[in-house]
Formats: sequence, structure tokens, C-alpha cells
Amino acid sequence: MNDIEQLIENNKQWSLRIGQMEPGYFEKLSRQQAPRFLWIGCSDSRVPANEIIGLPPGALFVHRNIANIVYAADLNCLAVLEYAIHSLKVSHIIVCGHYGCGGVQAAMQHTSHGFIDNWLNNIREVYSQHREDIKTLPTKEQRFDRLCELNVIRQVRSVSHTTFAQEAWVRGQALSIHGWIYGLNDGLVKDLGVCVNSLDQVATAFHHIDLRV
Repeated sequence: MNDIEQLIENNKQWSLRIGQMEPGYFEKLSRQQAPRFLWIGCSDSRVPANEIIGLPPGALFVHRNIANIVYAADLNCLAVLEYAIHSLKVSHIIVCGHYGCGGVQAAMQHTSHGFIDNWLNNIREVYSQHREDIKTLPTKEQRFDRLCELNVIRQVRSVSHTTFAQEAWVRGQALSIHGWIYGLNDGLVKDLGVCVNSLDQVATAFHHIDLRV
């Protein structure tokens, strides 16, 4: 059995186990999708969104990319945000980075990594803005960890700057944007204490004019 055949066999065994534990599970799941949470995380294979917060399929809408970046020009991410907020009406958006993120590490280096360097410019801006504070930390690992955290905080703000989030708040929809970080060494999520749940928490420069009328 080759690698791909093994994956298909794994799927069959998984489906069988779930069906035995909860008869009718897949039929019920196929009829609805009503997650309360949108997870924006890193593509890193060591950070499985549903598993680390103990949610079953159907409970978490997920978008992942390298270094959990939210770009205003990323049509993929924007499409996910619009659908999650306007159609699914999620109550919470969780931006979750992780310590030991290769994308963040690459952004700290002065070497070429190819096309990915263009994607990481957002993190380099964060690094540039906070460089002096980061430099005061005593170890390289602590400096690396801090940039991973600062990147999450930046992306939380980026979500709050989108028209989709602001339109939701203006029409009275409950929506909170959270910043978390995951530890590969212990499997624990840390709340970074950043949460945006109203337009009042967004800097006026990022308010969209038509939303203030």
C-alpha cells in the first residue's frame, strides 16, 4: 500500500469509528454548517485548528496561510471573512499564531527566501515598528517569540479594519476578534489579551466613511 492509498484507508477507518460512536453523525453534519467561530491560523502542519481546541467538524470555519497574515488585498482571505461574517454570522474570529513560526523567523532574517519574501513584508513592517523593544529582550528565542505575538496582534487589527467587520458592528451584529498564540512545546493556547468587539475600538483613521454616516 502506497502513501496515498494509506490515507484513503485511514479515512475509511475514521469514518467507520465515527459512525459507530455516533450513528447518523455524517447525515446530520451534511445538512447544516453553523459554526460560531472563524479561525485564522498558520498553514503549519503542527497546528491542527479543530483538534487543539477540542471542536468537532462543523463547529469551526477555518482559513490558514503562511504566518496567519490578513492582507487587505488577499482575495482568498477576504472571501472567507465575508462569508463567515455575513452568511455564517460567526460570533468570534480567532487569529491564532504559534511560537516557532517559520514565516516569522524568515521575516527576521536578512536573507532571500524567494517569492515568500513578498508575502512576509507585512511581518517585516511589524518588526521594524517594534525593533527597539524587541532588541531589549535578553535571548534570541524571546525576541522570536515576541515577534510571533506582535504579528498576531497586528492581524487582529487588520481584521477589524475590514469593511466586513465594521459593517457587522454598525448593523448590531455581535462580533469579537481575538488574538491567540499556540505553543508547539506544550500544546497550550495563550490569549494575548487583545480583543476588538466594536467600531469604537478601531482607530478613526481606519473607519470607513460610509459606515459613519
